[in-house]
Amino acid sequence: MTVEEVARRLNIGRQTVYAMLERGILPGIRLGQRWLITRHAYEQWERTCGMRSDSAVDTTPTQS
Repeated sequence: MTVEEVARRLNIGRQTVYAMLERGILPGIRLGQRWLITRHAYEQWERTCGMRSDSAVDTTPTQS
């Protein structure tokens, strides 16, 4: 996928996509000046709202 495609799908600007790639928020591989974003990796990221499966986030409900 291109940066432009991702920007359209997320309804954000290209510069924001580049910033998310640089910070590791979006899955991508940098080759020289270009970013490569595989459709599979992006769609998996989109399904999980960006959370990694190996995340240390505790998702158990708490009682108030």
